[in-house]
Amino acid sequence: MTTIVIADDQPLPRMGFRMLLDGTPGMTVVGEADNGAQAVRMAADLRPDVVLMDVRMPGVDGIEATRRIVASGARTRVLILTTFDLDEYAYAGLRAGASGFLLKDVRPPELLAGIHAVATGDAVVSPRLTRRLLDAHAHHFLAPGAQRHRDARLTALSEREHEVLVAIGMGWTNAEIADRLVLTESTVKKHVGRVMAKVGARDRIQAVIVAYDAGLVTPRP
Repeated sequence: MTTIVIADDQPLPRMGFRMLLDGTPGMTVVGEADNGAQAVRMAADLRPDVVLMDVRMPGVDGIEATRRIVASGARTRVLILTTFDLDEYAYAGLRAGASGFLLKDVRPPELLAGIHAVATGDAVVSPRLTRRLLDAHAHHFLAPGAQRHRDARLTALSEREHEVLVAIGMGWTNAEIADRLVLTESTVKKHVGRVMAKVGARDRIQAVIVAYDAGLVTPRP
């Protein structure tokens, strides 16, 4: 059973999401929060598999709530709901540790698939789109010509794992990595799993962000 907390300051969307999720076999809503602070408390108390997190809420917003939930080390994963496809909210949500984002007008089957994916450890945003988001908003966070220091998270990587992390950061799929590094897809999958474990990435999206932060990939103009 996948347990879910819905965080949204609007009661009608919460009601709609709850009706859909509670009516879906294998899913149950264990709590509703109307602000970010309440969502953080519910995540700690109820330990849901997924928090369906709105961005714009009074007080503690969805981005800060996501950051606090992820920083707590809880197994709960966050799926951000955003109004626009490529905007600063989606970028900030991923940087805060969300496992993905969906548009608020998402169709029910896509929402259910997204929640299931996040609950089982996958991401709901492709690495390529993550890279586009990072590139699009890098100017808000990086000074021109800023120098990157060696990231301590990379020291445990083998030479091959380092290559794989670079490829992940470029937004390549496992098939593309296998083709370019002349490996089998099953071998690539094992490398990706080890890389994420060593750099402390919760999912592939976070591995892209690690590669970006470490300077292994740079913003495209």
